[in-house]
Amino acid sequence: MSISFDKALGIHESALKFRSERASVLANNLANIDTPNYKARDVDFKQALGQQMKKAERFDVATTNEKHIPASTFVGVDEGLLYRVPQQPSIDGNTVEDQIEHAEYMKNALAFQASFQFLNSKFSGLRSAIRGE
Repeated sequence: MSISFDKALGIHESALKFRSERASVLANNLANIDTPNYKARDVDFKQALGQQMKKAERFDVATTNEKHIPASTFVGVDEGLLYRVPQQPSIDGNTVEDQIEHAEYMKNALAFQASFQFLNSKFSGLRSAIRGE
């Protein structure tokens, strides 16, 4: 009997990818905090993950040879990027707000860590099952 990692890991693999890409988007916002007319971007995580799950339901490809490259159903974050509406717009047109970006980055980092720990415990359980413990 083979182990299906898709079934064993659930959505957490995709969630980890999205959290990682969202961290990149938020870090980009923080890097451009002093850039005139820069518009802060963010990802609607629930919407992006929902799109990922719908796409995964419709797209199922099996490889018939070990040399085949497996198909990926991962939807990139670029498709779900939104502009953030500032609470206090700046004079130079930049919509990045330092405190909000830091708070969102920290929330994303905590969610990333939670998903990572969940995946780690899943792998520990799978390893125990394989060893017969």
